[in-house]
Amino acid sequence: MSKQIKFGAAGFIVGILSGLLGVGGGIFLVPIMVTYFNLTQHVAQATSMAIVIPTAFVSSLIYGFHGNMDISLAMNLVIGSVLGASIGARVMKRIPAIRLKQLFSGLLILVGLKMVLTL
Repeated sequence: MSKQIKFGAAGFIVGILSGLLGVGGGIFLVPIMVTYFNLTQHVAQATSMAIVIPTAFVSSLIYGFHGNMDISLAMNLVIGSVLGASIGARVMKRIPAIRLKQLFSGLLILVGLKMVLTL
């Protein structure tokens, strides 16, 4: 199977999960790109950010059409997120790949635990 087909299939599955669960996809894409496609942590995280834009846009439109979005809240979050992403992308370049993996993994564990414990 060609790489393009594998990438497309992974994108398709992550797109379904992203739309279903309301996430940008990075929580799925980064581990897939690092472990399955052997990309570096830096490249995987940066690529994930590029993929999040169209994925989030399409999902947001559909959620919005169904009345499931607080646009005012979203706009306020966008302002902070754009500033934070700019700073985070600059800082990421200075962090070794192993440390990025640890930070990313730790965040996933913390978020997962919080979600499980608040059921």
